[in-house]
Amino acid sequence: MKAAQRIPLKVCLLSANAFVLSEMARVLNNSAFELISLQVKSAVGHDLHDIQVPTALVHVVDAQIGPPATRTLLSNILGHYAEARIIVITERVNSEESYPLLQRGAKGLLTYEEVPEQLPIALPLVANGGFWVPRAVLSGFVESILAGPHRRELTAISSANLSLREDEVLSSLLENLSNKEIGIKLNITERTVKFHVSNVLNKFGVRRRGDLIVHCYQKHSAPT
Repeated sequence: MKAAQRIPLKVCLLSANAFVLSEMARVLNNSAFELISLQVKSAVGHDLHDIQVPTALVHVVDAQIGPPATRTLLSNILGHYAEARIIVITERVNSEESYPLLQRGAKGLLTYEEVPEQLPIALPLVANGGFWVPRAVLSGFVESILAGPHRRELTAISSANLSLREDEVLSSLLENLSNKEIGIKLNITERTVKFHVSNVLNKFGVRRRGDLIVHCYQKHSAPT
């Protein structure tokens, strides 16, 4: 029996630098990816609002154009494609430079040095709804969300795909409760909590609680 042919993952590469585009294309030069490369001609923020960005499952954005222009480009992509998955390639991944990108909807953050090894692995995961963000950066961003004004609003987020119990567990996760605390709150065992937590994470396509909180934050903050 002939094996089913795998559909390549459609990826749009965006950079102002032709060399960076060619290097990313070289790294991803295999049958698993269908690549579209777009050289961004202007690093002026208002110009990037108007460029036509191709459709793709994942957009990979080179942040070499500068922080304001990068954030504008992310807004452009998400303004046209609300469900877009975006990975940003940058010089360094730290809280100061990463938080604004996560606030704008980035799902993945990589340095230029990490691209050859990690980009081919990150792309399928991000395409399926996951996050590729260093744990320390993600944890700090989650703490900033939970300490900010959005925490109360996040607890109201629900999903039509969740059962009533899963919806209760989701609300508890967005309050950053532990499994033990969720069990006490809902009067169920920790083992049952773990079962429901696993189901909730799977239904949202994420691997970690932090991913879930950031996902819900980005959904809540997305422009309508």
